[in-house]
Formats: sequence, C-alpha cells, structure tokens
Amino acid sequence: MSTSTSEQAKLVRVLARGDVLALAFGAMIGWGWIVLTGTAIQSAGSLGAILAFIVGGFAIVLVGLTYAELASAMPKVGGEHVYSYRALGHWPSFLCTWAIILGYLSVVAFEAVALPTVVEYIAPNYAVGHLWTIAGWEVKATWVAVGVGGSLAMMAINYFGVTTAALLQKVVTGLILVVGVMFITGALFEGSTANMSPLFAPNEAGVAAGIMAVLVMVPFLFVGFDVIPQAAEEIDLPYKAIGKVLMLAVLLAVAWYSLIILGTSLLLDSAALENASLTVPEAMGVLFDAAWASNLMVLAGIAGIITSWNAFYIGGSRAIYALAQAGMLPQAFAKLHPRYKTPTNAIFLMGFLSCIAPFFGRPALVWIVDAGGLGIVIAYLFVAVSFIVLRVREPDMPRPFRVSFGMPCGVAAVLMSLAMAFLYLPGSPAALTGAEWIIFAGWSLLGLALYLHSRRTYGVAYSDRHMMDDV
Repeated sequence: MSTSTSEQAKLVRVLARGDVLALAFGAMIGWGWIVLTGTAIQSAGSLGAILAFIVGGFAIVLVGLTYAELASAMPKVGGEHVYSYRALGHWPSFLCTWAIILGYLSVVAFEAVALPTVVEYIAPNYAVGHLWTIAGWEVKATWVAVGVGGSLAMMAINYFGVTTAALLQKVVTGLILVVGVMFITGALFEGSTANMSPLFAPNEAGVAAGIMAVLVMVPFLFVGFDVIPQAAEEIDLPYKAIGKVLMLAVLLAVAWYSLIILGTSLLLDSAALENASLTVPEAMGVLFDAAWASNLMVLAGIAGIITSWNAFYIGGSRAIYALAQAGMLPQAFAKLHPRYKTPTNAIFLMGFLSCIAPFFGRPALVWIVDAGGLGIVIAYLFVAVSFIVLRVREPDMPRPFRVSFGMPCGVAAVLMSLAMAFLYLPGSPAALTGAEWIIFAGWSLLGLALYLHSRRTYGVAYSDRHMMDDV
C-alpha cells in the first residue's frame, strides 16, 4: 500500500445521516439570509426575488445531481478534485479544486466579519479603538477582536475532530430550524399581501436586471452542498444514500430562502425594508411586536454563522488536504493529527486566513465574496463537464446513485454553470469590479506558483500513483 493510501486510511467514517444533512444544509443557509433578504427584495421585488432564488436553485439542483452521482461513485476525500482528475486529468483537477477553495475561503472570511457585525446589532456602539480606515470603513479594535475570537474558536472545534464539529452542527442547525418555522408560519397567518408590492422592482435597466442582480447572489448563498463530497471519506452511510442526502439538502435550502423572502415581504412594506438595518430580525419583531423576537432571530443568524463557518472549515481543509495528498500542494498540508484524524495544517491555514479577514473591514470582504462566487461556479462547471465525460468514457462505472436522464441533466448543468459564470463577466449588471478581478487574478497566480513548485518537487507521477490508489 502506498504512503498516500495509508495516510488517507486514517480518516475515520463517523458521520451519520443527520450529521451529513446538518453539515450541508447548515453550510448553505449561513448568515446571508439575515442580511441579504432585504437587498434581494429591493433589487427584484418580492416575487422577483423569490423567482430569482427558484431559478437559481433549479440551476444548483442540476449541478447538485451531478455531484450526487459522482459522490456516490467515488466517495473519497476531496470531492471535485477526485472527479475532475478521473475525467479530465492533472491540471484541470487542480484548477477545479483551487477555484472551489477560493469559494470556501471567501465564506470563512465572510463569517469572520459577519460575527462582529451581528454583535453590533445586539450591543450597539461596542466597536471602539480606531485602527485604520479601508474603503471608507473604520476598522475598530474590539470589532476585530470579536471576529478573530470566533475564528480561533471554530479552528479549535475542527482541530479536535469531525465528530465534535458534527455535533455542534446538528445542535445549532436545529435552533435555526425552530426559529425559522416560527417566523414563516407566523408570517403566513399574520402577514399582509399588500406589503409585497411591488412584486417586481424595475431598476434603470429593467425588471430582468433586478432579477439578475439577485441571481448573482445564488452561487455564494447556496455553496455548501459540495462540502458533503469533500468529507465523503468520513461519512458512514451507504454510497447511494450520500447522493440522496446531498439532494435533500439542496432542496431544503431552496425552500428555506424562498420562504424567508416570502415571510419578510409579507411583514414589511417597501418603506420598512428601506429603513431596516437587518430586515429579517425587524420582520420577526413586527410579527410578535416585541424586541425579544428580533433578538431571537439575531441569535438564529449567529447560529447560521456558526453552521456555515464550521462546514467550510471542514470542506476547505479537506480540499487543501486532498491537493496536498496528490502532490499538487506542499506535503505539509497532507498531515493528519494522529489522535483526532483531522488535517491539522490545512485547518490552521483556514484559521489564519479567517483571523486576518476582520482586519480588512467590511467593504473589502465584499470584494473577496464576489471573487469567491466566481471560483465556486468555475468548480461547478468542471464537475458538470466531468460528469458528462465519465458518462461517455466509463458508462459501466458503478454508480450507486444514478441520475435519470443523465446526459440531458449533465448538459443542462454545464449550461447553467456557464450562465452563472457569465453573470460575473464585464457587460453583466452584476459584473465583478476591478478590485474583485485583482483578487481573483492574485489567487490564480498564487495557485499557479504553488502548483509549479509542487510539480517540480513531487512530479506528475506521484499524483498519478495517488489517484490510481484512490479512484
């Protein structure tokens, strides 16, 4: 047995069905539904925002189906890395995985800034100690301290094993669901359809532009189901069940975002939306006519930060670990803890980047999130293409979860991924800014440098041997 195989064998299959569902669903709902719901409604109108999430969710479902089949067929750590290597080869596999890592890091950075932001809602004016100003935003010492403290706590939880992280994920996701059910059922009974006007909010470029502005949020908000393939080697389920749980998580997330938008638009009219700092907690407060209700929803938002943060620590560290195992990144990142069976150095890297994120303030993090969104859809495109290639090249490969009408689904997933990618390109109403392109280009150049260094050090043959052992 090769060294790489023996190292991977140390990963333990401990994640049960509930763990996996909480991991993926908790990753997808995060904090974005608290802060971006009002923006989505104002950009596209109440019905327009719901339509955008359904259309975007349909695209994610198609991509998710390709993931579900491949994850059940190749339940190995690294997910996208394994599928794209088998279908497309060494370099495309690195591009695919490096792109999704940027997406994971953007979410981890986002949550490190989201936490001190939501604390400000509960404890106004707690941010003191001016450090510097970035893009007009004053970075305060206590604000940074909260983000760094949260980052260190999440890093420690993931360091001590995936079982600990999974338990946290289940408990906190349960809290979010309880509060969410209270909010949605209350809004359906107590809300007014008159508040939903306008159903479609045209801007200077028209109704379609408003919907597209919301669509561009979808890849970032729905990223998370792909954490399941990243941790596939730690899932203790029949291979067919992995695909089913993945698809269930995606469908639940589509329903969640759509219903949260519906509930908010039923409770807050356009003037209230414009004046609200956090729209969903404001709507919860209106529903129960009490401050405690708003604070309860904020706590649910904090829970979302924790679930998303936790899941992407898991997904990002496993993706980095998989590339290092294949000789595409320095071998230091392939180290597993002898007792906790976690990729410690990869977790430390995620923790370091999460800790420095609050020092750049809130505006700079928007640039990282948007650049990460492009990385996510690029990875989705690679996986969809890999799905088609393997259907053609290896039709008899065992597929415990086999997608009906596989080729049409794969082609549609490719087209949807391309469509989402075009939303980020110049000429689109939601095109990336210059700063965001600089971040994306810098990440690409860093990946190229690490790839070339690792290739000189280990060689393609090392990766070939590793992947033959695994897939």
